[in-house]
Amino acid sequence: MIENLKEFQQGSIKLIDSPFLDRFHLNASYLKSLTTENLLRNFYLQAGLWSYSGSASTSFDSEDEEKGPETWHWGWESPTCELRGHFLGHWLSASAYVYGQTGDQELRAKTLFIVQELARCQQANGGEWVAAIPESYMERILEGRQVWAPHYTIHKIFMGLHDVYRMMKIDEALHISDRFSKWFYHWTTFFTREKLDKILDYETGGMLEAWVDLYDLTGKPEHLELIKRYDRPSFFDALIEGKDVLTNKHANTQVAEILGAARAWEVTGEIRWRNIVEAFWEEAVVKRGTYCTGGVSCGEVWTPPQNLTARLGLAQEHCVIYNMMRLSQFLFRWTGDVKYADFWEKNLFNGIMSQQNKKTGMVSYFLDMGPGSKKNWGSPTKHFWCCHGTLVQAQASYDQCIFHRQVNGITISQFIPSRTSFKYGETNVKLELRNRTQDGAGPIRTFHKSGLEQIQFVHVPQIPSDRPDRYLHALHIECDTQVEFEMKIRIPWWVKREPTVKINGEEVEYMIESSFILLKRIWKHDQVTLEFPKQLSVSSLLGSQNMVALMDGPLVLAGLVEEEREIVGDYHKPDTFLASHNERHHSFWNDGTYKTKNQSTNFKFIPLVDVTDEKYTLYFPIRKS
Repeated sequence: MIENLKEFQQGSIKLIDSPFLDRFHLNASYLKSLTTENLLRNFYLQAGLWSYSGSASTSFDSEDEEKGPETWHWGWESPTCELRGHFLGHWLSASAYVYGQTGDQELRAKTLFIVQELARCQQANGGEWVAAIPESYMERILEGRQVWAPHYTIHKIFMGLHDVYRMMKIDEALHISDRFSKWFYHWTTFFTREKLDKILDYETGGMLEAWVDLYDLTGKPEHLELIKRYDRPSFFDALIEGKDVLTNKHANTQVAEILGAARAWEVTGEIRWRNIVEAFWEEAVVKRGTYCTGGVSCGEVWTPPQNLTARLGLAQEHCVIYNMMRLSQFLFRWTGDVKYADFWEKNLFNGIMSQQNKKTGMVSYFLDMGPGSKKNWGSPTKHFWCCHGTLVQAQASYDQCIFHRQVNGITISQFIPSRTSFKYGETNVKLELRNRTQDGAGPIRTFHKSGLEQIQFVHVPQIPSDRPDRYLHALHIECDTQVEFEMKIRIPWWVKREPTVKINGEEVEYMIESSFILLKRIWKHDQVTLEFPKQLSVSSLLGSQNMVALMDGPLVLAGLVEEEREIVGDYHKPDTFLASHNERHHSFWNDGTYKTKNQSTNFKFIPLVDVTDEKYTLYFPIRKS
């Protein structure tokens, strides 16, 4: 396995023309569409810098009245919601990610204004507190009175400020965070461990991660002390002991805490933190198992180990998917183990992208798994669920998982069209990764110029007559001088036959090391073509003897039926009861489109990622003919 992979500097990997870039731009446009007034409204309200009396005033003309409530943000951002203000933290992080990749000056100017206004709100609040919720919410925790997750809400602001400081170099963002941390340092100074444990039961979210991040940025001893205070031995120690402290517990609460432990390992080097993370993964994923999509929760809580038969309702919360993918990235960097990159990929296609509306960019909080399911989409300004926040971050951060640096070269873990550059020794190296979606299939269907040329120009090379049963990726390497380094390329979990590798058009032999293709040679101006064969497969429903979901490569297939239907056939050979359907549309292959055959009533399948408003079913009973 590869040890201690390093991320490329944030912003150094750029997406290029592909459906991923389309989704990225859709998300960036949404970020810019939200007004600063609405994003800041609850912060102004808490700081006493804004109030609203409707049309009660008689001292000005009606034409001068400010925009009314019909234009404000509602749902979980309404002035009466106890989670108000959480979304701005997500917005700041997503804005920083987008800026890092694009240098979008409009977005930076908007972010700078918001940071300056947050500083004004902080000053109006007395110099420390800067949340959109009152300090009294924290006192309600102490008194044991009901309150909806103030720590969770505040954590988002801290993390947004840190991302803005790192990516946009806006110093005031770090100053605000530093001043805000003083409130928590003073508040927790005289709490016993017992008192802290009770406080941390109130959905602490990622506060531990916030303190680790802040300590990493400042090195201040008081921030290290906050890390110690927000340690949670009652949860963490039980994990290390191998106890099941997850089943039917609130999943996203615990994943967020584990992300804090992961950052603590990277920043402090204390081995206990890493032990916590690895014990959690064993309990959450290995022992528990996942849905066909890679999801691990249902109805916001952890499922029972190895039994999902009674958990096919509102499954796969978007927040849990996003945060588990973040966790898998930590573990992949530490170990280089392919299983973490495979987990990330499965959840990318069947979670993050399947739970974003490809037309509106909005999120589906859950992904229903039962018969006749339907995705329930949020709206731009009326919902602002927690998953609405992780949506804008997820769709802005594809770049963080594609390329990694290693001691002897580079590792490619995900096949998202992109480009990057780095220095190996004294040599400048440029890499560009593209998907070849005419000679090969593509995991997400899209129009592309090469496809238009293919159907119009008679002189271009002919493509396959039928839909390809493989994915093709082309990696272009450009070095300013000849240089020898090692390239490791992940072989995805769904590849059923040995991949083919060509360098400059010539097929080459290669070594396989822990599910990675190993290429070590002198590079200059070279192109590596990767051919990954794929085929239909099944994913069994844990706890059931004959319920399966169908998959084509990494894609979960959704049956377009409103009820559970028995399929007759051999589930070891899905091609005996599935046939390609509508495989070509104009200039691109429709990947993952099928219909049943040899059934009493046949019906269609399309990739789950392509489902928008259709009703669908994922799991089907299979009966041998």
